[in-house]
Amino acid sequence: MQKLAIGIDIGGTSVKYGVVHENGEVKLKESFPTKDFSDVDQFVNYLSERIKLSLAGLQSDHELIGVGIGAPNGNYYNGTIEHAPNLKWSGIVPLADLLTKKINIPVYLTNDANAAAIGEMTYGGAKNMKNFIMITLGTGLGSGFVANGQIILGHDGFAGEFGHTTVFHDGRECGCGKRGCLETYVSATGLKRTVVKLLSKARIDSVLRDYSYNSITSEQIYKAAMNGDQLAIDAFDFTGKILGMKLADAITIVSPEAIFLFGGLANAGKLIFEPTKKYMEEYNFPIYKNKVKLLSSLLPENEAAILGAAALVWNTEK
Repeated sequence: MQKLAIGIDIGGTSVKYGVVHENGEVKLKESFPTKDFSDVDQFVNYLSERIKLSLAGLQSDHELIGVGIGAPNGNYYNGTIEHAPNLKWSGIVPLADLLTKKINIPVYLTNDANAAAIGEMTYGGAKNMKNFIMITLGTGLGSGFVANGQIILGHDGFAGEFGHTTVFHDGRECGCGKRGCLETYVSATGLKRTVVKLLSKARIDSVLRDYSYNSITSEQIYKAAMNGDQLAIDAFDFTGKILGMKLADAITIVSPEAIFLFGGLANAGKLIFEPTKKYMEEYNFPIYKNKVKLLSSLLPENEAAILGAAALVWNTEK
């Protein structure tokens, strides 16, 4: 009898889910647009039917242990999505309870970045680690902190919002309502904002001057930097400096064995890893210098969110 879990990743644009064997093999993957469902009950009804159809297509010798969900503003303690700014469902949504009632199988829900950390610990590069930090670098910055083999959730389930720690108290406006949050500097969006600022101040030539604000992307900045564009290289250096400085702060609090970077911006490789490592060591408290590894995630990017959410089931069922 094969033991299976379903991993569901809920994003502002799409919902991805998959059926996952406990060894990490993704046996089936599906996706559908999030925007089609402004009503959460309609979403739950649709999702439950999709899950049933997916399971019906598998061989009969399986046992579904549970469903794991990674979602923005997900609260593991309550199984709720709470005031997620990029979802149409306002307020506090008891998604785990609603789905459990539909499919009669345990449903576990947590913050999407926490799910990524659990996935890294279960299937990725942190398999033998009990203390590490997971940083997801996409449109924003997500994070999961693992200490003594346990994800840090805090008293209310929302611990580890590293992206909303302050870099500059009077800095860039953030979607959360604060100013100067880390994710406004260290993210795909933050990198773009840095380039725009450099373009307005620097006089050096750059291919990036050919793009409007709305058309410039982090991928274009990456390509420019790889082709030797100094302004693009400077933008990555500034981004790495901010991230390295803040990681040095995090190290003093949890003393991790390693920090994993994952997501679109992390795919820039040495352009982001080298300055981040350089400045992290520069800002590190002396007793931590050269002790903490800065690593790429070993989760396959096209399956990482599904694996992370599914790992939540195995981690909870232990």
